[in-house]
Amino acid sequence: MRELEPTGLTIDAIDAATLRAKLPSPVNFGAWRMAYREYVVVRVKVSNGLEGWAFTLTRDGPVAEAISMWLAARYRGAALDDPGAAFAQAQRSSLASLSAGVGLRALSVVDLAVWDALAKAHEISIARLLTGEPASPRPVTAIIGYPPTMDGEAVGEQTRELVEAGWRRFKLPISGDRELTLERVEAAAAAAPGCSLAMDWAWVFDDVEEAARLLEALPARLDFVEDIFPPGDAERVAAFRRRIPIPVAMGDEQGGSYYPDALIAAKAVDIVRVDLTCMGGISGARQVIEKAAGAGLSCLPHMFAHVHSQAIGALGLADAPVEWGVPWTGVDPYADSLARPEVDDGLMRPLPEAPGFGELVNRDWIGDQEVVADPAGILA
Repeated sequence: MRELEPTGLTIDAIDAATLRAKLPSPVNFGAWRMAYREYVVVRVKVSNGLEGWAFTLTRDGPVAEAISMWLAARYRGAALDDPGAAFAQAQRSSLASLSAGVGLRALSVVDLAVWDALAKAHEISIARLLTGEPASPRPVTAIIGYPPTMDGEAVGEQTRELVEAGWRRFKLPISGDRELTLERVEAAAAAAPGCSLAMDWAWVFDDVEEAARLLEALPARLDFVEDIFPPGDAERVAAFRRRIPIPVAMGDEQGGSYYPDALIAAKAVDIVRVDLTCMGGISGARQVIEKAAGAGLSCLPHMFAHVHSQAIGALGLADAPVEWGVPWTGVDPYADSLARPEVDDGLMRPLPEAPGFGELVNRDWIGDQEVVADPAGILA
């Protein structure tokens, strides 16, 4: 962060609410079934009344409860001017709970809300707070093919429309049906010749050979494939990487203890996935990126482009593409309710510059969703 005049402000309170966003149809990846997308929304209240905000997926974990149980009291009274120190102090107060999983996700989203508040206190954007410069245009990836039951014809039509609108990078989720997966890949590749195409396999495989056979059967070559196996077995990922001819990416929704150390040590990946909303926020994720860079690996951010498009450049990922879901298809309905990108020949223009991360709460949209818990009334 560049040096700025201290604000002298302190953190008064941290509150969290949980909401469930409607999906146009359920999303199924084997045993993982989503009938809705559940989010936690965090408000950091500062001593002068200013507020910072952030949101992330809960992934069905008690994130709001972790914030109220572990973090609200630990952050109360902390200096707003040094989010990194507040993050480290909070995490070290309960390393067993806050170094991974739900605890780290809760700490991450609180950290982002603190940074949002600090930028607002200086009346500048996150990008300017971190670098002194506005956000710049950057490559952008469209997450296509949701829900995964969408047939090839619809995938092709969706992809063609995006190509005409200026998109040049695409990522497609695996389908629960093998033949449908092949059909969808063929349609996307045909609709976007010369463009980048990757796949998300949503952790559905357990066997290296089974996964490799699907890759070999695909009717188009991918730029990379991600999240092949459930987290926790770097050696299995490494065996898959040795077996196939394209780059392997892992890391969505992971982070925490020994991430990405285990993947690096096993030579398991070509690409480390990064998500500031669950891997340590701005304060904690820098070490993940630095470790990957030190091992000669690239990093790609996961979704949440309202955060990543402003922050990752300052963390060393100047040219990494950010991801956007096709609006209202079920990828990220919370983000769909906020500012949308403008794309020119594969590059996303910076979002309209505003203090902090910009507007992260659309109350009209929230009013149509299910608010599961909001004890402080922050979404009212």
